[in-house]
Amino acid sequence: MNVKRKKLYEGKAKILYEGPEPGTIIQYFKDDATAFNAQKKATLEGKGVINNQISEFIMSKLNGIGVTNHFIKRLNLREQLIRECEIIPLEVVCRNVVAGSMSQRLGIEEGTPLPRSIIEFYYKKDELNDPMVTEEHITAFNWASTQELDDILAMTVRVNDYLSGLFAGVGITLVDFKIEFGRIWENDYSRIILADEISPDSCRLWDTATGNKLDKDRFRRDLGDVIESYTEVARRLGIMKGMPTVIQGGLH
Repeated sequence: MNVKRKKLYEGKAKILYEGPEPGTIIQYFKDDATAFNAQKKATLEGKGVINNQISEFIMSKLNGIGVTNHFIKRLNLREQLIRECEIIPLEVVCRNVVAGSMSQRLGIEEGTPLPRSIIEFYYKKDELNDPMVTEEHITAFNWASTQELDDILAMTVRVNDYLSGLFAGVGITLVDFKIEFGRIWENDYSRIILADEISPDSCRLWDTATGNKLDKDRFRRDLGDVIESYTEVARRLGIMKGMPTVIQGGLH
């Protein structure tokens, strides 16, 4: 890494640096793993490398079907060049199967298929544990306009449709996923684009045949084999070329 670059922001899993041109940012994927609002932490060697390449693959595919996002190109094993955008302070969760907090909140057995996909909104505020909010909260507090919400919902449905098919084709069930959106300005007008990342850190991915978890729940629930599971997702998606080989839990 070039230590002279200006750091703009450091989150739990990524660092953002000033990009080489105005309107660009360099996104660096860390090996840090966190859960339960960073109460549980670890360093998983190679996680950032895998997530960088999986997110590159998915964001490129989504760009190709007209789901505009911030991805420009991958720079190296750990970094991407992305478009600068004004992040909307919402985590958008799309659920296809009951799991995680939904199971706990509603007392419904994990693994229960939903009759239709459900989209939930959470206010991005770590100190408040990212509380769930409604569309009324979002528009009342001006986190996003009604039109922007409509765009976010429509894009989330498209992402879900595409990813569900993509993963089903390689024997993986897309249980749920979390995405974020940003606002880019063109003259006096703004539009919504997909931002952040899409990887096993932000999706629940279960092996369709066995039900084995291939995502961050392996870290959250102390199931082990986190890196092996992330690598298996990459292998099935056909993006292992140029990736280091997993040996005894580490990347080499």
